[in-house]
Amino acid sequence: MAQDKKENKTPGKAILASGFWRTLLIVFAALLTFAGPTYVVYAFNSVLKIDYAISIVSGFVLFIVGLAIIWYLIKQKVVT
Repeated sequence: MAQDKKENKTPGKAILASGFWRTLLIVFAALLTFAGPTYVVYAFNSVLKIDYAISIVSGFVLFIVGLAIIWYLIKQKVVT
């Protein structure tokens, strides 16, 4: 009877079952969303002397990745 109940767990859902990984993903998404467009752009432009346009584009990409992670977490009902 126990073998009849097979759980359909994908690797992504197995990671989200742990409270540690959920918290880590939320913090990582928040860092990408808020620190990506500000501090990373500043570090690229001022510290690493990368062109301003490239640093702005990289900040925008990090912002979009952070929003995508937040959207995924909301879709999986980790963040309500």
